[in-house]
Amino acid sequence: MGSPRILIVGGVAAGASAATRARRVNEHAEIVMFEAGEHVSFANCGLPYYIAGSIADRTKLLLATPEYFKRTFNIDARTGHEVLEIDRAGKRVQVLCRATGERIWERYDKLILAPGASPIVPPWPGVKSSNVFSLRDVPDADRVKSYVDARQPKRAVLIGAGFIGLEMVEVLTERGVAVTLVEQQRHVLPVFDEEMAAVMEAVLARHGVELRLGQTLEKLTTDGDRVTDVRLSDGSVIPADMVLLAMGVRPNVKLAANAGLTIGPSGGIAVNEYSQTSDPDIYAVGDAAEVMHGVLGRAARIPLAGPANRNGRLAGEHAATGRSARTTPVLGTAIVGAFGKVAASTGMTVRAARQAGYNVGFSYAIRGHHVGYYPGAEQMILKLVYEQRTRRVLGAQAVGGAGVDKRIDVVATVLHFRGTIDDLAGLDLAYAPQFGAAKDPLHIAAFVAQNQEDGLLRQAGVDGLPADAQLIDVRSEQEFRSGALAGAVNVPLPALRSRLDELDRNRPVYVYCRVGQRGYVAARILAQHGFADVWNIYGGVTLNLPKEAMSCGL
Repeated sequence: MGSPRILIVGGVAAGASAATRARRVNEHAEIVMFEAGEHVSFANCGLPYYIAGSIADRTKLLLATPEYFKRTFNIDARTGHEVLEIDRAGKRVQVLCRATGERIWERYDKLILAPGASPIVPPWPGVKSSNVFSLRDVPDADRVKSYVDARQPKRAVLIGAGFIGLEMVEVLTERGVAVTLVEQQRHVLPVFDEEMAAVMEAVLARHGVELRLGQTLEKLTTDGDRVTDVRLSDGSVIPADMVLLAMGVRPNVKLAANAGLTIGPSGGIAVNEYSQTSDPDIYAVGDAAEVMHGVLGRAARIPLAGPANRNGRLAGEHAATGRSARTTPVLGTAIVGAFGKVAASTGMTVRAARQAGYNVGFSYAIRGHHVGYYPGAEQMILKLVYEQRTRRVLGAQAVGGAGVDKRIDVVATVLHFRGTIDDLAGLDLAYAPQFGAAKDPLHIAAFVAQNQEDGLLRQAGVDGLPADAQLIDVRSEQEFRSGALAGAVNVPLPALRSRLDELDRNRPVYVYCRVGQRGYVAARILAQHGFADVWNIYGGVTLNLPKEAMSCGL
């Protein structure tokens, strides 16, 4: 095993995990960790909740201190130390001590790069104003919290509607700030399909958030060192007491690139299955490194805490012992909550799968997270994405309340083992009335997918219906009166068999209900009574009339 000298560039998730795993498998290694910032290990995912006040004690964000690393693991963790250069031939790095300005060279046997990523901050005039913020580390959170506490801003413009963006929209809104959310894509949560993101958009709007979608920031107007308003690409001007940038992150690869290490096509540091770079004595993990995409089977950059921790752990073991398990592919499984609602995803969206060349099928289940007769069931919309030829599951998205995380985690497990819609349909999941249903929403989504691929069901959206289509609403008369799709005729499902003669068998028939189940039954009735061109509108009015999604608890 020996006593290698292992240097680690960066702490937080990947670097700290690498350091502690290296120590646990090799008591005799010399381990030194350099962190340029103030804190060697902190909970960056908890920063919005500290600003909100949900985490009242700031020290709870600091997961480990240099003293803790030394006392518990005999690891030399040095904060305020920035690694400036890698001399691969001499197997050494140049380190700047920010407190003294001193530069020293430190030799290594193995080097682990975990430099992370930096917030995207375009070089706009005024972007360094005192009321323009980003959120990546504890000092960033301190600045935002201090400003909101002291200045009590009335209006904020938030640029970027990803996960951090939605979390901070909730935080600022709950603190009494009127928020305008700007996103250059056509919908919030760009990693979701549009109709799934639309549910979260309705939640945001219901809580007073102004959405400016398909827009970019054109100009920051300043007065002294403060931004006073923001001009968007459509020419509109929005007053702002503060601006928060949540436009994503860029991997910190300059150190690796300057050392001649290979940078992959995704923009991250290229690594093999043991996180070794193009130099086998140098590893790269975390947000700066590429990972293997679990569906596509090729390198990608997926900056999430889970993969960073897991891959850091394995890199530390390999550096300390010369062996470890291989890193596992990453699916991009993620979840966000805002205003009591939850959105989560894993694997690929329909849009991404089509762009990758898959012949894509998809299905929906709109159900409670447990049986309806037991009090407290919370509705969710679950979307399942799969490859039609092989029936392999490619991904899933879910929006709702309780139970969303459970379903997405199950699909992530199915994806890991390259499972099919048939595997998902047959899963033996825990059931009791207060926890789920004998036919779980996951089962329903898989059943719908099977019905589609087995020829029992054809589904379509409401856009682009044929000119001669017959649009039939099979809900009750009362439901129909509360709101229906334009041009629909109401034929309640119990009366359908007795009213078949009212329909033209030579024209296509499109049926729908509230969520899709009654529409499926109606489609089967029609197909078996001689109607050759029958379609069910997927998602019913819940997906196609936004107010319906709200009225059913979403």
